[in-house]
Amino acid sequence: MELITEQSSPHRHLETLSTRELLERINAEDKTVPFAVERAIPQIEALIEALVPRMAAGGRLFYIGAGTSGRLGIVDASEIPPTYGAPPGWVIGIIAGGDSAIRKAVEGAEDSTTQAWEDLSEHHIDEQDFVVGIAASGTTPYVVHGLRACRQRGIPTGCITCNPGTPILDEADFPILVVTGPEFVTGSTRMKAGTAQKLVLNMISTTVMIRLGRVEDNKMVDMQLSNNKLIARGTRIVAQVTGLDEENARHLLLKYGSVREAIAAFRL
Repeated sequence: MELITEQSSPHRHLETLSTRELLERINAEDKTVPFAVERAIPQIEALIEALVPRMAAGGRLFYIGAGTSGRLGIVDASEIPPTYGAPPGWVIGIIAGGDSAIRKAVEGAEDSTTQAWEDLSEHHIDEQDFVVGIAASGTTPYVVHGLRACRQRGIPTGCITCNPGTPILDEADFPILVVTGPEFVTGSTRMKAGTAQKLVLNMISTTVMIRLGRVEDNKMVDMQLSNNKLIARGTRIVAQVTGLDEENARHLLLKYGSVREAIAAFRL
């Protein structure tokens, strides 16, 4: 079976094109990605509706992937604590080859049929948790067999892939298929496929955090105040919600150490 993401690019002789031509053609391809994601919204919705009650009851969300897909999962997971004040172990990203693979490819890591389950087992995963496999190709052994091992143990699974008819879809209780077509550079799935995966991950984690009460109105009321930029952002939120001037809003925020707590104290 020829994977769509491995099909030859419709753009030929790239080395003969000018910088402007390359940029315009890449941009034209990128514009198609949000429409491909839009077609998958019902699938994304189904996954989130299954995930929210599990996380509300104490379950965790795991992402597993290799290469670009694994890195995207780690990026999404790592943003949850600072953005939403969630515990670091609530959303966990795992990449084939371990942490060293975040910066440098680990040869053969994605071909293991057992390592994903071993990696998940280190976190004492159980039936309360939820695992999303990320693989543009839909064939990555590390991810496919990781999901299979989860399903065999009663752990619900989802996936994000860009190729129909691939093995990962058979191992996901809640599959998400985003068909982005051939890449601008043939087979370079860090491009459109990677963009699609990032968009879907944004949608999943943001919607889940909102549904779990980590956002009020459109404000990140549980954000961590870990640097001056975030303290300034928190100050603006407190000022907007309470009507206080910036100096008093900052004082209130620093006194309570939390946007949510500062606003609640003001309302008492």
